[in-house]
Amino acid sequence: MGLDFTKFNAPEMADWEIAALAEKQVADELGLVGEELIPMGKYVAKVDYMKVLDRLKDRPNGKYINVTAITPTPLGEGKTTTSMGLVQGLGLMGKKVVGAIRQPSGGPTFNIKGSAAGGGLAQTIPLTPFSLGLTGDIDNIMNAHNLMMVALTSRMQHEQNNTDEFLAKKNLRRLDIDPNRIEVKWIIDFCAQALRHIVIGLGGRLDGMTMESGFAIAVSSEIMAILAVANDLADLRRRMGKIIVAYDKLGKPVTTEDLDVAGAMTAWMVKALNPNLLQTVEGQPVFVHAGPFANIAIGQSSIIADRIGLKLADYLVTESGFGADIGFEKFWNLKCRFSGLTPNCSVIVATVRALKMHGGGPEVVPGRPLAKEYTEKNVGLVEKGCANLIAHIETVKKAGINPVVCINSFYTDTDEEIAEIKRQAEAAGARCAVSRHWQYGGEGAQELCQAVIEACEDPVNFKFLYEDDTPLKKRIELLATEVYGADGASFTDEALKKIEMIDNDPELSKLGTCMVKTHLSLSHDPTLKGRPKGFIFPIRDVLIYQGAGFCVPLGGTIKLMPGTASDPAYRRIDVDVETGQVKGLF
Repeated sequence: MGLDFTKFNAPEMADWEIAALAEKQVADELGLVGEELIPMGKYVAKVDYMKVLDRLKDRPNGKYINVTAITPTPLGEGKTTTSMGLVQGLGLMGKKVVGAIRQPSGGPTFNIKGSAAGGGLAQTIPLTPFSLGLTGDIDNIMNAHNLMMVALTSRMQHEQNNTDEFLAKKNLRRLDIDPNRIEVKWIIDFCAQALRHIVIGLGGRLDGMTMESGFAIAVSSEIMAILAVANDLADLRRRMGKIIVAYDKLGKPVTTEDLDVAGAMTAWMVKALNPNLLQTVEGQPVFVHAGPFANIAIGQSSIIADRIGLKLADYLVTESGFGADIGFEKFWNLKCRFSGLTPNCSVIVATVRALKMHGGGPEVVPGRPLAKEYTEKNVGLVEKGCANLIAHIETVKKAGINPVVCINSFYTDTDEEIAEIKRQAEAAGARCAVSRHWQYGGEGAQELCQAVIEACEDPVNFKFLYEDDTPLKKRIELLATEVYGADGASFTDEALKKIEMIDNDPELSKLGTCMVKTHLSLSHDPTLKGRPKGFIFPIRDVLIYQGAGFCVPLGGTIKLMPGTASDPAYRRIDVDVETGQVKGLF
């Protein structure tokens, strides 16, 4: 079943218009049978992962391809667009291929970045449900997470207002939670800077305890991370009960199991554990599962989606958030460690625009016109900016994975600029291909597809950056020096206290390491472009995500709740009241 591309004129059509023209079902082509498909509307479904994995348990895995990027501009460099172009291109070559991407957050969808469906003739459809909540996974995460907060705050109130005898009659033991050591915040799926730091419990004794609190964005929740790394429902339930919510006044952790809320939280997540099935504009299947923001979260499509994709297809293309210093590093040292899966190659997306910025070009600001340096030939800026690309190539090679650089081409790119990128990428030991998937779909990605197929046939010498028993401080220093290019790491007294506590705990010391840092620089400082040198990477605090299986060092000043810009996308989103068609999504 092909598409009539005479209907499409990508340069003149909005993404939502293209998506509305291209919808069709893919379940039969994917090979799903019986009740493996769970319809969730006309063009969206969930897939019963347990039924699929049980039926195909003896089938060999397909080739495993990760898509990452260089350090992006604030506009993004088309990583999801490239993932979809690669999926479409492999499909056009007759390969059985599946994509696996992350569900967009309402934060960027209604703010600056958009919905992360890809774009042009290389995108995931249907765009409207994809962008507006899909099948409710993020809503389920918010409900499970905020139920945990309800359990915490109500327990604190009842312990404050009642005697031990009263609590015993309710079959409750006094947890004696320290109000100054609450480890989690409430969550909402918007960029709401006004909720970062608030006071709750104002009023009388029946209105809760008065204390400082706040909100983080939903996809930064530990429950989103658990969804990304869980292997099945039993694993999800076990992890949900290990979430550390607070500490008592003696310094002992208080978990969701202690609050008797882990089971109810898991009940919210049962449906969400099944991946969502959508498609590309050319009809290839795409799993959408787990969430974005690799700068403040794990930022990976789920292990479950990858596992079923590898059984159903000859090639699985899975995406990681932001650059190789963040998303790929977490794919490498966390996701692959948890899943036991070994990738065959990693695609590093680069644009001439971003390399010019890293070479010293003017500031790129969303909503403002690009400076002429970005639309006119300037090989010198590209040449200098390739230092950033080479850093990411070296990171992928340290994992023992074969890198393929994809030049995501814009119409303003020149042959000389592209030639310079190819020269430096190949000299650094990577294959390099130009792709014009945004404008031409799968046909425009053929050079990239051929490079990826060749890379997948090369041997892989996969290895982690650190072992399970590497002390946390050493892990952080390895990430700072080997991935970010720092001279070392510095730590606040609070961070050192947490690190010592973690390293001295037999269980916590084996947790992985999920760094929080800016995505706009290899360093901790978003203003430092290119390949910064001579800096010390600062750690201000460490969070513990015991349920997800990792600790979270906080680097620099990045926040877990982004802010909404002065010209957000929601100003241009509307509905055709005659047809119900949502307009303006991108």
